[in-house]
Amino acid sequence: MRKLLLVIGAVSVIVSTATWGQNAAVTGYPSRPIRFVVGFAAGGPTDVIARITGQDISAALGQTVVVENRAGANAQIATELVARATPDGHTLLYSSLSLLVNAILMQDKARYDPFKDFAPVSNAAVLPMVVVTSPATKLNTLQELLAAAKAKPGALTYGAPGHGGSGHLAGALLENLSGTKMTTVPFRGNGPALTEVISGQVTFMFYPIIGIAEFAASKRLKVLAIGTAKRHADFPDVPTMAESGFPGFEETAPWVGLLAPAATPGPIVDRLSVEMRKSLAKPETVARLKSLGAITVGDTPGEYLKFLRKDYERWARVIKAAGVKAE
Repeated sequence: MRKLLLVIGAVSVIVSTATWGQNAAVTGYPSRPIRFVVGFAAGGPTDVIARITGQDISAALGQTVVVENRAGANAQIATELVARATPDGHTLLYSSLSLLVNAILMQDKARYDPFKDFAPVSNAAVLPMVVVTSPATKLNTLQELLAAAKAKPGALTYGAPGHGGSGHLAGALLENLSGTKMTTVPFRGNGPALTEVISGQVTFMFYPIIGIAEFAASKRLKVLAIGTAKRHADFPDVPTMAESGFPGFEETAPWVGLLAPAATPGPIVDRLSVEMRKSLAKPETVARLKSLGAITVGDTPGEYLKFLRKDYERWARVIKAAGVKAE
C-alpha cells in the first residue's frame, strides 16, 4: 500500500510539474512580438486576412503582430520556416491549402509533414473561387472561353499562384474536364497573377472571391463563373460552375487558417485559438471579410484538425483526377 501511495504521489508530482510548466509558459506569453508568416506576396487573400485578424490578436495579447511575407515555392519556404521555428507561440504560420498540396505533390521533397509538424490553431475563412478575365479579352462566358481554348490549343493562358496552388489546380481540373489544352503561368502569389489578368497579359484565372467585387464594379475585371453551390449575392447574374456544366467546383474553394509549430504548448495554442475566434466573431470583422467575399469560419484546434484531414483527402483526389505532377 505504501509503495502504491508513493507511485501515485510521484505521478501527481510529474503531472503537476508539467501543468505548472505549461501554465508558466502561458503566463509569460507573449513576451515579444508575434510573427504571422505568410507564404504569399502582400495584397493576396492570405495576407489580407492575416492582417485583419492580426490587429485584433495584437490588441488582445498586448504585443505587436507582424505579418511577414515569405513568398515562393507555393508557400513551401514559409511553411518549412515555421515547422522548424521555436515552438513558443511567437512564430506562427498563416497558411492555405498549399500546406496540404505541397505534401501531396512532393512527398519526397517537402521537408515537413502537415499533421506531424504543425498544431492547428483555427481556420479563419474559406474563399470561393471565381473565374475572372479582363474585358479586353472580349470573353463573356465560360463557354466562350472554352470554345476559344479548343480553337487554339495552348494559346489561352491562366494565372496561378505558384505550381500546385489553388488557381493552378482549378485550372488543371477545368482542362481535364473540358478536354482543352491551356498554358499555366505561375506567379509568386495571387496578387501578382491578378495584376497580369487585369492588364490582359494573361487570359484568365481562378481567383479567391476576396476583393473581386470591387474590380468588377470598376470594370477592370469580368467574372465569368463562380465556384459556389448557389449563386453569390455579390454576383447574382454570374452563373455557378455547376450551371456552366462543371459541378463540384465548390470543393476547390481554398481556406486560410493559423497554425503553430507542433510542440507549441497546448494552453498557448488554445489561447491563440480563442482570440482568433473572438476576432472572427466580431461584427466588424465579419462585415470586413464579407465585403471582400470571404466566408468566416473560426473553429477550435480539434475541429480544424478534422477539416485538414478531410481536405487532404479531397485534394489528393483532385490532383489524381487532374493529373497534376510535381515540378
